[in-house]
Amino acid sequence: MADRGEEAESEDELYEVVDITDYARRHRWWSRVFGSSTGPIAEKYSVTTQIMMGGVTGWCAGYLFQKVGKVAATAVGGGFLLLQIANHSGYVQVDWKKVKKDVNKAKKHLKKKANKAAPEFNSFIEESTEFLKRNIVVSSGFVGGFLLGLAS
Repeated sequence: MADRGEEAESEDELYEVVDITDYARRHRWWSRVFGSSTGPIAEKYSVTTQIMMGGVTGWCAGYLFQKVGKVAATAVGGGFLLLQIANHSGYVQVDWKKVKKDVNKAKKHLKKKANKAAPEFNSFIEESTEFLKRNIVVSSGFVGGFLLGLAS
C-alpha cells in the first residue's frame, strides 16, 4: 500500500498550473468587438451607428439593472421584515450588540482591503476611462440608453 505522501505527490503531478493573466492582457474582448484598443470606434462606424449601438446596449443594461434591482430590494426587504416579525414573536432572539460588533469588524477589514487595491483593478479603471474618453459618442449613447432603460 502506498504512503499517503506519495499518493498526494502523484495526484499533484497530474495537474498543470496555467497562468492566464498574460493571455487576458493580450486578448482583450473589446479588441475583438471594436477593433484596435488604440483607436476610437469612430474610425470604424458612423456617428449615428455609434449612438445607436451605445443606446441599445445602454437601454438593455438599464432595463436589466432595474429588474434585478427590484428583485434584490424585495428579497432584502422581505428577509428583514421576516426577521423582525420572528424577533417580535419570540422565535428568534437577536444579539444586536454582537451584530454591531461584527459589522464594525467587517468595516475595518474592508477598509484595510480597500487601501490595498489590486494593481489589475487600477489598470482596468485607467483603461476603461481611456476607452470612454476615446469613444465619447458610444459612451454618451450608452448613458442615455441606460437612463431610458431604468425609466421603462
